[in-house]
Amino acid sequence: MLDNESQSRRSRLVKRTRKLRRTVFILPSLFTVGNVFAGFYSIIATYHGEYNRAALAIGIAVVLDGLDGRIARMTGATSDFGLQLDSLADIVSFGVAPSVLIYAWGFEDLGNFARFSAFVFLICGAMRLARFNVQTLEMKHFVGMPIPAGAGMIAAIVHFFGSPPNSMFAKSLLVGMTYFLALLMISSIRFFSFKKLHLSRGKSHLNVLGLAVIIAGIVFYSEIVLLIIASVYALSGLAGRLMQEVRRLMGKAPHHTDDNA
Repeated sequence: MLDNESQSRRSRLVKRTRKLRRTVFILPSLFTVGNVFAGFYSIIATYHGEYNRAALAIGIAVVLDGLDGRIARMTGATSDFGLQLDSLADIVSFGVAPSVLIYAWGFEDLGNFARFSAFVFLICGAMRLARFNVQTLEMKHFVGMPIPAGAGMIAAIVHFFGSPPNSMFAKSLLVGMTYFLALLMISSIRFFSFKKLHLSRGKSHLNVLGLAVIIAGIVFYSEIVLLIIASVYALSGLAGRLMQEVRRLMGKAPHHTDDNA
């Protein structure tokens, strides 16, 4: 009798463990699905002329994209399936959605040149994702600006200005910025990776305070704060490359042997 009860308890425990493991592996994919939905919603919002909502949806997709990978690593639920699903989600949310948004919002009346410019951003983003997927090493930096950062920059600009540009000069600047972001994504410039960022390390109370200040700034002053964050990150790679070149010219540049993803 006791043996039967013991076996029954063991069987129930095994079933619960299996259910828990399935839940753990499904959880990151749920965030990825949310990422896809945010990108899809952004495209639909752009189609209806709701450009600010489209920009905010891309911002939400950026947050979800950061969470799914971090949760997968924390729970040990990383898999090849998750990697491929994440890449497909990224091309929708950070490739197609921002390309459609910048085209419809900023320079639709420029004709074929506008379509070509939006496509350049999309194809460079796709190339950036392909290059990242073939990397197999854990890196401290990205080579080339990550596609979520490029999409976030476009979303931040739309969210900040609201109304589409009217002058040809403003539209020309917007086109130039689109090419600039596209080139950054396929460049060899290094950008900081937040994958290795842990708030619990070092002075954790200062890290939490800094994060709280950033969140409060986004809540109360989202237009300017999001644009500043996106701009600082986009320019950080160029600043780092400039400093590296200055140190090299001065004979103080460190010798790098790794190529980061």
